[in-house]
Amino acid sequence: MKKKDIKILLVDDEPDILEIVSYNLINEGYQIFTASNGIEAIKRSKEVQPHLILLDVMMPEMDGIEACEKIREIDSLKEVIIAFFTARSEDYSQVAGFDAGADDYITKPVKPKVLVSKVKSLLRRLKKESNEVIGLITVGDIIINREEYFVQKNQEKIILPRKEFELFALLASKPGKVFKREIILEKVWGNDVIVGGRTIDVHIRKLREKIGDDYFKTVKGVGYKFVVQ
Repeated sequence: MKKKDIKILLVDDEPDILEIVSYNLINEGYQIFTASNGIEAIKRSKEVQPHLILLDVMMPEMDGIEACEKIREIDSLKEVIIAFFTARSEDYSQVAGFDAGADDYITKPVKPKVLVSKVKSLLRRLKKESNEVIGLITVGDIIINREEYFVQKNQEKIILPRKEFELFALLASKPGKVFKREIILEKVWGNDVIVGGRTIDVHIRKLREKIGDDYFKTVKGVGYKFVVQ
């Protein structure tokens, strides 16, 4: 998908922030739309059908947490990428955001170059989904072959035990997205298998040893995400 076709909705009650962020992202070639509160964000989301929403938390009329929850209830917006864009960096606020359905968190203030880089990282998922070959996941220098159950990194084939492979494939399927621990347990081990949360930590440790430590990020109190190098 070309940049000019990508639609980003910015939601913030501070006009200066909307202006600055809009300016930098428009210069990158994206289509930019804005809203100043949660209620307006829901309305604009339905109208625009954005690919990415940057959503402030503390806003009048309806805060970002509630707006995110309501946006996720709309069938046509279930797959939209949502990142909270806020000055609040407390752990409880981040956990509440992820519980509401957010994919990531950007803390203000943020330098324009860093913001643009973060947006590009979030949007890589769109590129992956549009170019993905059935049975393959390609992220950076890594290829995950889901049909033949192997991983290739820098032309080197890596064979992983089944659960490590399934966990890796899940995280890499949406680079940058934070997968909550309960979702990981459900997707990889299933509801019929009783395992402790420590099981995930052990498998992540093994993946870090085999694939590389920098690819896997821990989000305290929430879960894990895969980061493209």
